[in-house]
Amino acid sequence: MKVKLANIKLINFKLMATLSAVIFLSACSKDSPTPAAPKKIPELASIQLSLQTTAQEVKYDGMIEAINQATVSAQTSGRIVEIPVDVGDLVAKGDLIIRFTDTEQKARAASAKAQFTEAQAQYTRMQEMLAKKLIAKADFDKSEAAFKSAEANLREAEQNLAYTAIYAPYAGIVVSRAVNVGETVSPGKALMTGLSLEQLRAQVDIPQQHIGPVRKYKKALIYLADGNTLESSDLRIPPSADPQTHSFKVLVNLPEGDHQLFPGTFVKIAFVTGEREQLLIPASAISKRGEVSGVYVIKEDALEFRQLNLGSPTRNKDYPILAGASAGEKIAADSIAAAIAYKNLHSAEQ
Repeated sequence: MKVKLANIKLINFKLMATLSAVIFLSACSKDSPTPAAPKKIPELASIQLSLQTTAQEVKYDGMIEAINQATVSAQTSGRIVEIPVDVGDLVAKGDLIIRFTDTEQKARAASAKAQFTEAQAQYTRMQEMLAKKLIAKADFDKSEAAFKSAEANLREAEQNLAYTAIYAPYAGIVVSRAVNVGETVSPGKALMTGLSLEQLRAQVDIPQQHIGPVRKYKKALIYLADGNTLESSDLRIPPSADPQTHSFKVLVNLPEGDHQLFPGTFVKIAFVTGEREQLLIPASAISKRGEVSGVYVIKEDALEFRQLNLGSPTRNKDYPILAGASAGEKIAADSIAAAIAYKNLHSAEQ
């Protein structure tokens, strides 16, 4: 009986020891949690910030004007029988714009053609006879003079006939017309005025204190209504200023083409006046949080949202960083993808 009691005590002791060990290990487990695995930053397209050389610009208002603007006039007499275009119409180069009666001109051209044919035949015969020494040189000279006179008369008659149809000298728009169908006109009468919309320039008054850099760089940017810009280095800078305004009337020739600009309208023009180095970022990298603009900075173990102070966009739609980031830092190129990754990281932490 005493042996059984001793065995029971021994078993109880072992159970208590085992239980104590379990409790101790459990306590140790609670006091020393397993270290969390380090956060993994997702792969994001990135941009490493670096200083870039950009142009310094000064903006002015310029007035658009046409380089090619002309008034066509009558160069022969006649009655107007056709005016296929009117004010505001667009015409292509070579389009008919006015036609005169041509009966008289056709008759003169036909008569001149007949005289020329006769004089040409006579001249050819006289050449053959002179070669055979059948006529005197003086007789040949008369036939040659008659031939040349007939040839000149024919050219004049044909030209007068051509003047009865007037064609657009260049592509453009009709600004005004001074005649109507049925009117009889004489040479010199103004008929119609047009201008080309494909060859324009801007007239800008530059103050004397800024003409030096403008003359040095000779580069202008024309800002269009759709946000795009045109670049021009074709500047006409006068040698002297206006004595009344003390400004220089600079002409900026625009690149050829239809840019939806019209004579008489104002446009913003920026002139390059210098260069500077700036940190630039594309619009796609900028994240908007209400009134706050910022970027997502990519680090080895973190993705950080950083508020920035940005300047006005350049003509390439890049934004200069005035404060908030430094050269060498790496930022997310796609702000939307970075925002999703940033949200997922912080959700995992919670």
